[in-house]
Amino acid sequence: MALNKRLLIKKIIERLTAELAVYYRAAQFSRAEATHEQNKAESKYDTRGLEASYLARGQSKQAAELETAIETYRELKVRAFAPGEPIQTGAVVEVEQDGDTNAYFIGPCAGGTEVIQDKREVLVITLQSPLGEQLKGKKAGDRLKLPGHKTDYRIVSVG
Repeated sequence: MALNKRLLIKKIIERLTAELAVYYRAAQFSRAEATHEQNKAESKYDTRGLEASYLARGQSKQAAELETAIETYRELKVRAFAPGEPIQTGAVVEVEQDGDTNAYFIGPCAGGTEVIQDKREVLVITLQSPLGEQLKGKKAGDRLKLPGHKTDYRIVSVG
């Protein structure tokens, strides 16, 4: 599996940018809701406006995290991994279990982001995730045993 990493990173940035647009719209809506005249507290127990402001703050925080992730991916250096080189950030890793293979991009952030490239789903994971911790430093051909799984995983390729 030789995925074009530049294209993969471009797709990750596109996905994160689309998510960012959703959070911007939601935060704007929540901000408007929090300050709308109809949401003024009518009693000390009326918290509609306060709840909307908390929601807007959370959505704005999420948007800021996405902006940081997008910038991090824009600055990420693409490099090839030599045969036998250990897994680290920037690697595309193919893992096989029971005949099924999964592709992962070891990213600096935004774990859980999924993109489709060359008709394959690629999941972004970080080295801080449970699977990422297990993969860190491993090489193609190594096997892993994950807690709660009966069968081993085999690292097919690191690129």
